[in-house]
Amino acid sequence: MLEERKAEHLHINLEKDVSFPQVTTGLERYCFVHNALPELDLARVELGTAFLGKQLRLPLLISSMTGGTSEAQRINLHLAEGAQAAGIAMGLGSLRAALEAPHLADTFRVRHLAPDVLLFANLGAVQLNTGVTVDDCRRAVDLVEADALILHLNPLQEALQAEGDTNWAGLLDRIAAVCRSLDVPVVAKEVGWGISAGVARRLADAGVEAVVVSNHGGRQLDAVPSTAAALPAVAEAVGDRVEVLVDGGVRSGLDVLKMMSLGARACLVGRPWAWAVAVDGEAGVTHLLEILRDELAVAMGLTGTDDVAKLGADHLL
Repeated sequence: MLEERKAEHLHINLEKDVSFPQVTTGLERYCFVHNALPELDLARVELGTAFLGKQLRLPLLISSMTGGTSEAQRINLHLAEGAQAAGIAMGLGSLRAALEAPHLADTFRVRHLAPDVLLFANLGAVQLNTGVTVDDCRRAVDLVEADALILHLNPLQEALQAEGDTNWAGLLDRIAAVCRSLDVPVVAKEVGWGISAGVARRLADAGVEAVVVSNHGGRQLDAVPSTAAALPAVAEAVGDRVEVLVDGGVRSGLDVLKMMSLGARACLVGRPWAWAVAVDGEAGVTHLLEILRDELAVAMGLTGTDDVAKLGADHLL
């Protein structure tokens, strides 16, 4: 049953149109101030960024997507090879499947192909109220040799599922306990409707080291404020205490740079990677990375900025 559900989720994302029909990321309202005299060498533009103490060669993370089936294993292995070659980070799908069914653990294991990648384990935060313990969180991290743990927040998704977990009482204290107990950073990621400034502040107080403003303009789940509106508010709310990421609706290097100008440290990308693997395996991932790298470099050069760390709202109209 568990494997069938994981396979169904994977095929829905690959084969169905799950994008928002009307709500967008809001990035279309912005453009960069064009610099007709950039005075820099495009080949020397610095596209890397530091995140959770590791240096990424590109400000990209492969979003947590899948695991638990043989097809998911194939996708994860190809993504890991691409992430290692490109020097970007990677998240794995929810490891609840591996905790409940140990024979599925290998479908998540990619460290042998990605020894240097910043790798994220992933569990549903609400499962801390349904029997998943701090030790289970530690076991999930150890299982895949992860550098950090993502706790995903999906209350509306759970509420809409026939057998969803809807006891969210006291969850913040349990998240805080995980943050105190684990030897790796904890990241909070909302998976469809975004993290408000107030919730981001509470998560920062609980000890999370990064939050993900997620899926505005990505998957079709509900009408939500755009990422372009939510991102600056979250970044201002947490200040320097927490690193802010974006996931959902990012489809180009230009999107990535706009997000970073609005306050993101890096961007997670999901469906495009899965599509790339489905079409051409590891070569598809490599090709997509080359496109994104070129788009990032050209867009950076035409802002007259030689380092992504220097991007800010003053570069946007």
